[in-house]
Amino acid sequence: MIQIRAMHHDDVPGVCAVDALCFPIPWSDYAFSGELTNTHGYYRVAELNGRVVGYIGAQVILDEAHITTFGVHPEVRQQGIGERLFADAIRHAVTSGVRRLTLEVRASSEAPQRLYRKYGFTPVSRRPRYYSDNNEDAIVMWVEDTTRLGFRTLLEERLAALSPADGPNEPD
Repeated sequence: MIQIRAMHHDDVPGVCAVDALCFPIPWSDYAFSGELTNTHGYYRVAELNGRVVGYIGAQVILDEAHITTFGVHPEVRQQGIGERLFADAIRHAVTSGVRRLTLEVRASSEAPQRLYRKYGFTPVSRRPRYYSDNNEDAIVMWVEDTTRLGFRTLLEERLAALSPADGPNEPD
């Protein structure tokens, strides 16, 4: 069974291993370790049978949250793990009083863009040559107002669609 919980320093090697499978230029262990001491950071892992299989990180500053990193091991994709991690981060941001949510995604990354749209993110701009490994553009996506009734209803519906066993396993 998948467990979603806070990321700890002991998780960094597993997170780095997943990150290296997900991205051509992965974060360093130093970067992840540093984020765990950041008072504005919110970092979670998905664990399956004691093994880290996914992670998500966000910066929550005042009324804005920025998803900074997010990956799921290729062997367990399309099983709802990424959605559970993403929903957890969005829920945390909203319950923390965040009004705006943002992230960047590769222009060619269609599956992640579908997930983000499912949670109310809309593309608002493009950052040309944002990714240094291949100069691919980034699509900047936002939720402009999490206090809107329409967004709150959407989020409640998405969270309810995740079965109780799929919800976060450890409180914030």
